[in-house]
Amino acid sequence: MAAVRRHKRVAAAQPGFLPIKSSLDGNSSVIKRRKRVNKNKKKSWNRFSDIQDVEEFLDDVRLQERATGGLIAEKTDDTLFFVDTGETEEKDTQAQTTVKKGKHSKPLRIDLILQPDSHIQAPKNVLAFQQPNAKKQRRISERAAKLAAMGVLPRREKLLQLRSAAAASGLSVKEHPVANNNPDRAFYDLWSAGTPETADPYYLEQTKKKLVKRPDRLNEKPSVLPAVEVIAPGGSYNPDFFSHQDLLREAHEVELKKQKAEEKLARQLAVNEDKATEESTFKEQVEGLIEEEEIEPQEPEGDTEDTVMGPTATQEKKTEKQRKKEKAQRIKDLQRKVERQVIDKQQQLFQLRSISASVKKQEQRTEMRQAQRKVQQEAQKSMPRRLGRLKFQTPDLDVQLSDELASSLRSLKPEGSILKDRFKSLQKRNIIEPRERARFNRKYKLKYSEKRAFREIE
Repeated sequence: MAAVRRHKRVAAAQPGFLPIKSSLDGNSSVIKRRKRVNKNKKKSWNRFSDIQDVEEFLDDVRLQERATGGLIAEKTDDTLFFVDTGETEEKDTQAQTTVKKGKHSKPLRIDLILQPDSHIQAPKNVLAFQQPNAKKQRRISERAAKLAAMGVLPRREKLLQLRSAAAASGLSVKEHPVANNNPDRAFYDLWSAGTPETADPYYLEQTKKKLVKRPDRLNEKPSVLPAVEVIAPGGSYNPDFFSHQDLLREAHEVELKKQKAEEKLARQLAVNEDKATEESTFKEQVEGLIEEEEIEPQEPEGDTEDTVMGPTATQEKKTEKQRKKEKAQRIKDLQRKVERQVIDKQQQLFQLRSISASVKKQEQRTEMRQAQRKVQQEAQKSMPRRLGRLKFQTPDLDVQLSDELASSLRSLKPEGSILKDRFKSLQKRNIIEPRERARFNRKYKLKYSEKRAFREIE
């Protein structure tokens, strides 16, 4: 409390502070006797603390701000006082500034109520001064200023300079659109596949309306097979006899292949059961009882006395005569080899026909291989590729036997499934990989229990 009173005395004793209320005057304030109170607890702080003088001082400051727009002590003399020079000038000024009073000279009461009575400015609205992407725009402006200092012009200014230069020279940068009623304008087919692009290509590129050129390899189909394959003539509800027999033969060959594959697998998985005979049992019983004759190692034929068991004898040093002889022999061999090469080259002149014939055969062989390779590549385009871990399995042919053929469409029974047929077609055309049905593995076994109502019925 002593600190509060000290603050009051200091504020009131300032030479520049002029209180509006008389209660804040230092002379009129009565200093009361301090009351001794224990303030070691927070509960008694607000109870025994006297802050009325501080509140009065702050109220007076707020009143001055509302009434005059600030503290009176901080105001200049011109704003607080004026010099009275006489009544004549006032009358002249009043006569000049008098306006005829009419019906609308006095403001309305509602307008006076709505007018602000405080000189304090409204707080600044921070949201009104915020700009979207201000940080980004500031970074862009800084970068533009840096480039301008380096002498690099942005794209827009370059385009403006080019257009201004083109306009000065008389060249048209952009062609004006042709009017619809102009008979010389170009026309296009309304029912054509593509529409003409009359807009500026730069505008289409910047507005993302111009499509990117699609690579040619993405336009290629993964398979040359048609989306819907037409069934063989023998699959009709009223087929020809020979076409139906051909379809039956084809289905028969498919079944034979499946049967051969099953038989091959059965042979591979079969267990070799070798039954014991009397001879095999006797062999097992006698094994180990008869002593086998020891086979003595045969000595190599020939005299072994001439063989030298010790270290090899050192080679004697060649004489000068021997070295000259060997050198001459090497020179003769080289000369003979060079002469042989010359003779071979001369002989090749007489073999031109045979060499040309062999070259032609080789070229024919390469052309034949290239043709075969092309045929294989064309055939592979219509074959399903290996896209996953599973291979494509050709579906079974929907064929009816001769006694199963219907005599009319009413008695015809539908076979196969359209959904399965489309799914297999997608796999065959390499659009999706071959798949198999996911197996459901139950984690826990099912537990069966009889209900009480069922047991009561029994």
